[in-house]
Amino acid sequence: MAHEAPALTGRPYPPAPAAEPFWPVLVALVSVIGLQLSLPSRLTVGPAWVLPALEGALLLGLTMATPRQLEHEHTVRRRVAMGLTALVSAANIYSLGALSHYLLHHDVHSGHQLIGSGVVIWLTNFVIFGLWYWELDRGGAGRRAAGHDGAPDFLFPQMADDRIHPANWRPKFIDYLYVSLTNATAFSPTDTMPLTPRSKVMMGIQSLVSVVTIGLVVSRAVNIL
Repeated sequence: MAHEAPALTGRPYPPAPAAEPFWPVLVALVSVIGLQLSLPSRLTVGPAWVLPALEGALLLGLTMATPRQLEHEHTVRRRVAMGLTALVSAANIYSLGALSHYLLHHDVHSGHQLIGSGVVIWLTNFVIFGLWYWELDRGGAGRRAAGHDGAPDFLFPQMADDRIHPANWRPKFIDYLYVSLTNATAFSPTDTMPLTPRSKVMMGIQSLVSVVTIGLVVSRAVNIL
């Protein structure tokens, strides 16, 4: 008599719907805009106030289009959020390029200012890619909150062992922010693995920006000191 194959067990996917507060994302965006305001004008696109003012207007629209908690997908909100994130990302990469050019082609004597600018660029990189991961994974925060998750872009350790976390665990903004922090410091994935090409590309770009900031800017500034 043939033996029946054992039934496969495992956590259901997607997990049950779970609302997510939006205020941590707003705090992160406001922090990034504040960081950009602290950069010297020679490292910004146009006058120092123009880009933060535009980002502030987008942030205001994002706040008005988003409820206190994400419970289902908001198409307009997600487009505004991703547009704002892309804008800040481009501005930060420009600032890094401008700072690198300034270091390589000018006699620099103000090490303290360089260290401060490098820290601002690194912190902006860390926060903004946390937002990218939060918006990209499984189709976005709204789809995750509604329980309509797409295929996962990241494999979190909590997804692999039901003995540690319940089967209905789902990542929140703080989880993506932590992934961004570890990638920005280790220049590679640590406990959370990228699964899709787009997540690998995003993590690669972040690592490149981070290693250039630390390796070129900060080390040169320390030598000046």
